[in-house]
Amino acid sequence: MSQVANQAYLNTRVSVMTTRLFAPGLIERLAQLPLPTLAEEFGLAPLLDDQTTPAVRRRAVEQSLIQLLLSELLVLTRSMEVNARALVLDWGRKYALYNLKTLIRGKLHQLDRQQINDNLFELPAHIRLADKELFGAENVLELLRRLEAGPQRQIARQAREVYERQREPFALEAAIDQRYFIGLTRRVQGFGAPDHDWLRRLISAELDRVGLLWLLRFRFTYGLSPSETYYWLVPSMRLLTRDRLLHLADLDSFEQVLEALPAPLNVLIADCRSIAEVQQRLARYAIDEVRLVLARSPSAVARALAYLMLRETDLMRLFAVVQGRLLGFDDQTIRHALAQIEPSP
Repeated sequence: MSQVANQAYLNTRVSVMTTRLFAPGLIERLAQLPLPTLAEEFGLAPLLDDQTTPAVRRRAVEQSLIQLLLSELLVLTRSMEVNARALVLDWGRKYALYNLKTLIRGKLHQLDRQQINDNLFELPAHIRLADKELFGAENVLELLRRLEAGPQRQIARQAREVYERQREPFALEAAIDQRYFIGLTRRVQGFGAPDHDWLRRLISAELDRVGLLWLLRFRFTYGLSPSETYYWLVPSMRLLTRDRLLHLADLDSFEQVLEALPAPLNVLIADCRSIAEVQQRLARYAIDEVRLVLARSPSAVARALAYLMLRETDLMRLFAVVQGRLLGFDDQTIRHALAQIEPSP
């Protein structure tokens, strides 16, 4: 199949799959749905298993939703050329990194194998880590050395070097996250027009969101110095570039950072009084950017990745409702949880 035919096929497949995204009406109704209706409408049979605890049912639903998302990811990658497939698989590998962090925490807190295993996601072969081999590691450093033999070698090497120097769990997890985003950014650099511009916009929206939250937390919650804060940040390719992050990290207060932000972030979050408020506004901004890419981009791979990002947000909403119902929360509390994922415009 030619590249043009590949693009047309992938674009058509993405357009068909967008019908699975939640309509505004469903999102508004979601917080009111009882467990039996959730189970029936979304095929979540484990919710109705009265023989298991709420925690077991919650975990089963979480696993099934992640497997659904990653199964759709694999369907989309089948018709992609090498670079596009590598980028989309890299995006999905963040779930393997969640497993890596679970394994690391298990080693640090000396949990037994069953306790660790209960918190690992079951992932498809293209994405998962060699969990069985990693389980056998005696400690965190050996675990990371074993990982250096596989496709996550760069993330593992940086994490090991940071942990050898600092012996600090926070720095270890920050190194893993930082290397993950650096990897996505480098993947985007390998694309030509029109893919590059639209992928740049898509990944930058996520980097702007994550970068500003990390900056605010590291500087004003954890009390890191400007240089330490800047060291952990990953520059965006649009708004929060290297020079802007360097300037923002050097400011002395939360208010000064908000005032110094570039447009449109300065208007979007100008009146925020807490990091929690900033987080909600940034979530709105990032989702709007992703929707714009899905609606307007001529790049099939950018549209495919945008679809997966929106699909992930929808499934997170569904899981938030399931979790709220299992914990016995009322509709208002569940609506508040949904607003954390995507605030109203």
